[in-house]
Amino acid sequence: MQCLVIYDIPNDRARQKVADACLDYGLQRVQFSAFTGDLTRAQQRALFVELQHRLGRRDGNVQLFALDEACWRGRRIIQQEGRDA
Repeated sequence: MQCLVIYDIPNDRARQKVADACLDYGLQRVQFSAFTGDLTRAQQRALFVELQHRLGRRDGNVQLFALDEACWRGRRIIQQEGRDA
């Protein structure tokens, strides 16, 4: 199942640890604080526990969204690269 992990973590070290965990689970960065990828339900649970562990007692907001195929296909993307006008 496709998953989206987003987070807002003020502490640089904790933020990097969370990003590293997402990469360890094979997720791909789509924004500075957003990752997507295909995870089973067991992997989702394990990742979320790992993210809680890596965040520790530091401030932060981490959210994991499991998206069914219809939701994933319905996403819209704007991606541009170029010079500012």
